[in-house]
Amino acid sequence: MLSSFSGLSTELGILAGTLASTALGALFGMLAIRRQGIYFAMITLALAQLVFFVFVQAPFTGGENGLQGVPRGHLFGLVDMQNNLAMYYFVLAVFVLGFAIIQRTIHSPYGQVLKAIRENEPRAVSLGYNVGRHKLLAFVISAALAGLAGATKTVVFQLASLTDAHWHMSGEVILMTLLGGVGTILGPLVGATVVVTLQSSLSNGPLGEWVHVIVGVIFVLCVLLFRSGIVGWLERLVKRNFK
Repeated sequence: MLSSFSGLSTELGILAGTLASTALGALFGMLAIRRQGIYFAMITLALAQLVFFVFVQAPFTGGENGLQGVPRGHLFGLVDMQNNLAMYYFVLAVFVLGFAIIQRTIHSPYGQVLKAIRENEPRAVSLGYNVGRHKLLAFVISAALAGLAGATKTVVFQLASLTDAHWHMSGEVILMTLLGGVGTILGPLVGATVVVTLQSSLSNGPLGEWVHVIVGVIFVLCVLLFRSGIVGWLERLVKRNFK
């Protein structure tokens, strides 16, 4: 919106989108982390749908048409983002930045505390860690990265549609993570590559109408046969062969 209506530059527009998502994540996180398991998931989903319906009704979002014609602008006022090659390298740089943030978070003392909470939350509480604060920070970091990805996608396609705010998008991200491997660094990357490649290759062929069915079948098979995902299964295979 800021890029379209106020002429904000590309990098500042993406930064503003990331900060807005971070603020929303902090607000929703304070409500969602009060519950665990399925209740946490349902509260998060309900809050997401609340935002979706706000976007449908609000006049400034374009409603069902979304925000169209979002300008790519010039990066730092110098690089023309209309050039697809320049845009490719910019998106690559954003991805590397996001991946580096995740990598650093996991291997930081804070990341080790998160692992302890995941494995045994009561024990983490008994050791004196403020579990609620750590969970909230994880929620906010996740929201910030999602905002960074969404803002970058909007600039690339010059479109912010309601599909990006629907719960189907959340389900697709979970599918990518489970397919690639939960608890692994490369899992979500591999899962996203597989899902997007399948959707792109199948949608242009005779099986275009069956894309979601095929992806769903692959997901079910992966859950049944590869409980740890593609990356987790490969890691176990490598360890077994090198013992």
